[in-house]
Amino acid sequence: MEHWDVVVVGGGPAGAACALAARRADPAARVLVLDRADFPRDKVCGDGIAPEALDVLAGLGVDTRALTDGYAVVPRLRLRSPGGTTVERPMQRPARVVPRAVLDARLLAAALAAGAEFRRHAVRRFEVRGDRVEVDGVLTAGVVVGADGAESVVRRGLGVAPNRPRALAIAIRGYAPVPAGLEEVQLIATTEQRWPAYAWSFPLGDGRANVGYGELVSGGVNRAGLLAGLARLLPGAEAVELKAHRLPLSTGRPRQPGGRVLLAGDAASLINPLTGEGIFYAVLSGALAGAAAVGGGDPGLAHRRALADRLGRHLRHSSTASWASRWPWVMDAVFRAARDDRRVFDDVVHLGLADGRLTARTLTAAAGALVR
Repeated sequence: MEHWDVVVVGGGPAGAACALAARRADPAARVLVLDRADFPRDKVCGDGIAPEALDVLAGLGVDTRALTDGYAVVPRLRLRSPGGTTVERPMQRPARVVPRAVLDARLLAAALAAGAEFRRHAVRRFEVRGDRVEVDGVLTAGVVVGADGAESVVRRGLGVAPNRPRALAIAIRGYAPVPAGLEEVQLIATTEQRWPAYAWSFPLGDGRANVGYGELVSGGVNRAGLLAGLARLLPGAEAVELKAHRLPLSTGRPRQPGGRVLLAGDAASLINPLTGEGIFYAVLSGALAGAAAVGGGDPGLAHRRALADRLGRHLRHSSTASWASRWPWVMDAVFRAARDDRRVFDDVVHLGLADGRLTARTLTAAAGALVR
């Protein structure tokens, strides 16, 4: 059987970042990316890319201007609370909106240009055999990284249970003409109905917007309910290409395993529980997994420690914020505070879209808004 230093299962942002990081850390490493689909291929997502995600990719040598070329630079974000409080401000740095069919293909191409190889193959099983991992009886790897999304085969093979309904969301996404007034604005609109739930509209820059609606699985929602929520919060949005997907939230993330099989991105339940954002977590965890995979020692232990060092405090804060957001009036107070103080707005955005924390400033301002 042919042998590879690192086999990455999944060619999306987490997998591509993993391959890039492994090759960057060890230019001699033989890295193979496996995916059940050829690229380009669609991926159900909001398509929004936070600037911090681009920072991670730039650190891996990716030309982020070429990565996002031809698609929208979105300078403003509008947030609407369950009670109707609206705040809209420029973001500290603009976000980008690129369809995942384009983004993922460009990222994978960057990984291949860096020396990784790609093969279309649907992984079904693996077995750890001493100093290597056998994959489907056709190849072996020193390390396998599961970056194969919310329905991860690698995660199931490790015996890691799926997220429970309270830590699992479901969302539906489509494309529609940009709603009036939102041509250069990302919108996140929350609602008291079936709370916690929200809709979004992210403009692509070509007259279309990525629109969608999501909520927790524990609420018992079905496709009809998702469509009704989208129509309620974005009335008049005539969306096409509607597809639903599950979002394993970081509030249900498993302990990263030790040994020669690692998890990254959605496969590791790394999705922000406040916003459903996952691309930043995907590229960061993928990059950390790639470095750990070629770093020697126990790759799984190294990856677990690297994630804890880089994201541990943020994940504790986002989990706490998610717990507090169960009460819509808390979100109303936070959004009022963000409306009144630009610094609070920036803190909230950083917590929901990147690796921010619950700052004393935001907690104090929200407490003050509660008593007003």
